Amino acid sequence: MLISSLQNTSVKNLVKLSKARERKSQNLFLIEGARELSLALAGDYTIEEVYVCRELFLNTRYPNVLDPIGDDRVIEITPNVFEKVSYRTSSDGVIALARPKRHTLAEIRLSDNPFVIILESVEKPGNLGAILRSADAAAVDAVIVCDPQTDVYNPNVIRSSVGGIFTVQTAVCSSQEAMDWLKENNIASYAAELKAAEFYQDVDFRGPSAIVMGTEAEGLTDSWLNYANKRIKIPMRGRIDSLNVSVSTAVLTFEAMRQREGN
Repeated sequence: MLISSLQNTSVKNLVKLSKARERKSQNLFLIEGARELSLALAGDYTIEEVYVCRELFLNTRYPNVLDPIGDDRVIEITPNVFEKVSYRTSSDGVIALARPKRHTLAEIRLSDNPFVIILESVEKPGNLGAILRSADAAAVDAVIVCDPQTDVYNPNVIRSSVGGIFTVQTAVCSSQEAMDWLKENNIASYAAELKAAEFYQDVDFRGPSAIVMGTEAEGLTDSWLNYANKRIKIPMRGRIDSLNVSVSTAVLTFEAMRQREGN
């Protein structure tokens, strides 16, 4: 089957799924890119259909990604249709329709000495995606998204995480639920705050630990600042008083990994 019309019902629906309300209503989301699809398959995600532009797919570095998917679920589309449904500036011609997973705290499996990233009210999908990418690189136990302002299956989260949403244990919950979970699991929390007295490199992250990050505009709410075991900061040497939240998260995370490797 080859779809060439922009008025095709399936094409129109792929465009609709760029909106959070449609993803929630249909219980579906989009995965663009053969590498991201391969990670989703490895993560046991249910793939409903895959739309392939063969002209672009010729250049993929993952030519076997379609092998586990039945021919009846692979639909070919023309370049003009792919351009309509694609959300990336460069692509290898693959867009999959997938079912989301549950992202609850109860499903997180912790290591003997866990390290967790907690995000409060993250707003920008690009930041969430970049944090998931760092989390994968550091092999953290989980990313917990509290009171989110964007959903984890936003196409820009998938793109900026380079598929990290499929490789990192991720939970979505309220802040209070996350606090109760930390207490139950005996995980110490370290809240990032510009006005904190203690620098991050002076904190001992070698035991069960969680860093808690707020929004760039407002930082963390008082509930997290009051709950945390310690408040920590990154020294600012220049004239700008803060870093992008994804960069700050990476700095703190890899300091923790450095300490743990030394241990």
